[in-house]
Amino acid sequence: MGDEVAQGAAAFAEIKSKEKLSADPQYNEQVQRVGKRIAEAVGGDLPGAKWEFVVFDEPKTVNAFALPGGKVGVYSGLIKLVASDDEIATVMGHEIAHVTARHGAERTTANAGIAAAGIIGGIALDDNKYQEAILLSYGAVAGVGALAFSRKHESEADYIGLRYAAKAGYDPHASVTFWQKMAKANEGSNVPVFLRTHPSNERRIADLQSWIPEAMPLYEAARPKYQ
Repeated sequence: MGDEVAQGAAAFAEIKSKEKLSADPQYNEQVQRVGKRIAEAVGGDLPGAKWEFVVFDEPKTVNAFALPGGKVGVYSGLIKLVASDDEIATVMGHEIAHVTARHGAERTTANAGIAAAGIIGGIALDDNKYQEAILLSYGAVAGVGALAFSRKHESEADYIGLRYAAKAGYDPHASVTFWQKMAKANEGSNVPVFLRTHPSNERRIADLQSWIPEAMPLYEAARPKYQ
């Protein structure tokens, strides 16, 4: 896990050096505010995390991702579509859940082999190639090369993420309104990146609705702390 954290941090630094950071104070304040609470809810599920929440200035990119070590990126196109902190928390909780459940880790080795293809003489995989594999594995490449998680992983991330958001004092019902909104966006021809890598369907929404009663006590217990 230590290597994953180091590589996640390096990969995140690479993204920040190549993509435009948002200077929008409202977007940044919102993501920092929600991120801090989600981080508290995650707690020991991500030991040694050095949390960092960054907004990337890409109005047409509807995407978000999380990398090992507590590195979270949110694109401004996604923020434009959400209606509340509760919906942002749904997305961030879901992405962080992929990391805490180590869904990307099992794909990183395979992706590393892809990233290293063509290296003469079969030399050892270098750090840059491994960083590319990390980016691919956790959906941190906006629009190019990101692989969809399996249906099982998506369902697990929805469940864990819902609980993280609820423990952070965000309304679990927002998970349903968010995915309904994204499903509607998927009806058009211009499918957002977030949906290409995170398929939305009636089953996902139905599952979230069935889990809300379980998450509500967590939400109710957390609300006084943040009021």
